[in-house]
Amino acid sequence: MSDETSIEAASEEPDPKLLELLVCPLTKGPLTYDRAARELISAKANLAFPIRHGVPLMTVEAARSLDEPPPASPPHSS
Repeated sequence: MSDETSIEAASEEPDPKLLELLVCPLTKGPLTYDRAARELISAKANLAFPIRHGVPLMTVEAARSLDEPPPASPPHSS
């Protein structure tokens, strides 16, 4: 992995301190970070909140139900 690719990948990752502070907007319960799917999971609400460009999208409209399949992973550029 080149330094440039490492920087790009790091910028896609949310800040770990931010993740510690976030809670589900519906239940106010804890969230679990699914790094592979780039989502924050609220088991209690049965929702997955996407993370785009390192920013968690914490609206119900942006979330998907855990009953739905996860979206396809975006292709990684080299």
